[in-house]
Amino acid sequence: METPGRRRTLRWAFLGRMGFSEGVALQNRLRERVGRGAAPDHLLLLEHPHVYTLGRSASSDDVVINQAERDRLGIELAETDRGGQVTYHGPGQLVGYPIVNLDPDRRDVGRYVRDLQAVLVRALARLGIVARGGEGAEDIGVWVEDRKIASIGVHLRRWVATHGFALNVATDLSYFGGIVACGLPGVAMTSIEWETGSAPGLEEIGALCAQEFAAVFECSLEEAADLQAG
Repeated sequence: METPGRRRTLRWAFLGRMGFSEGVALQNRLRERVGRGAAPDHLLLLEHPHVYTLGRSASSDDVVINQAERDRLGIELAETDRGGQVTYHGPGQLVGYPIVNLDPDRRDVGRYVRDLQAVLVRALARLGIVARGGEGAEDIGVWVEDRKIASIGVHLRRWVATHGFALNVATDLSYFGGIVACGLPGVAMTSIEWETGSAPGLEEIGALCAQEFAAVFECSLEEAADLQAG
């Protein structure tokens, strides 16, 4: 239980590469603990193997390559309870899963999404990239001019949030060609590497995102190495 007037603690770690189902299971374990006040808020930062994930608003028609081609490319297909449509996760992309309790002072889903966008906009600014958060339902995410550099999809249960964001760092953007990304036909995807010609490692970008998350959400950071144990 947080002491009134005291800054919340955010435990975070960069976990390296982790399978999608393993990441979901870890979020679910932590959500239960955060929800009953047995653990502080968490931020998991990691990278997934190739996977197309279908959110609650997804249509199977938005996956435009067939099973045989996905098998050839080694792309998993996974349904998920996050909001949004179809997106891609894979090597070179930083995935952030905040498991945070929005009760009682942040019980506003729109505000939470805007705050996640702000975290990424601030982190990108530190790399010299001018980005903006989306302003409407179809534009949710983070954009560099008309190019999408990060996707956001969240799930809330009793005001504890899971899922989060996917930031293209040194991602092979061709994999987005197998889907109608985020339900936006013809959307141009981009990455830090594409915008700047190079990209720091995912762990370095993860640390930047953790720092900016703490700033936007006004919490104290505590790095942890044991989050995979739940």
